[in-house]
Amino acid sequence: MYSSPFFNTIQFDIVDATFVEVFSGSGSIGLEALSRGASKIIFMERDKEAIKVLKQNIGQTNPQACSVYAGDSFSNIQAVIKLLKNKENEVYFYIDPPFSIREGMEDIYEKMIDLIRSIPVEIVKMIIIEHMTGLEIPQAIGSYTLKKN
Repeated sequence: MYSSPFFNTIQFDIVDATFVEVFSGSGSIGLEALSRGASKIIFMERDKEAIKVLKQNIGQTNPQACSVYAGDSFSNIQAVIKLLKNKENEVYFYIDPPFSIREGMEDIYEKMIDLIRSIPVEIVKMIIIEHMTGLEIPQAIGSYTLKKN
């Protein structure tokens, strides 16, 4: 499992929380959140091979606590938001898009900023953004303000 100072910092806050890993890949971050006590994990991933690995990894944990939204995260975010609006607790969003230097991903960070703007503030506990070194994240994105860079 993945262990980081990030999880050491929020491990008690995410107990019984919902955690969304927007660009999941193999799901290591969401599964770490699950192992730290999050009650519901939503994975979003479009790569078919990554989804196969993700589902295998989920199968080794608690599949009932996990949902996978296959396909483009930018398209699927509205379905996830609709689901989350009916929940009682606030949600942690973990956003680690593919690097913009990858072919076809040149505008990924602009799209990520728009995705963040689209998330209703009333369902959010925290949005965590991982990004390429050197990328400047705006101090404000819609209703959200940068807390730590």
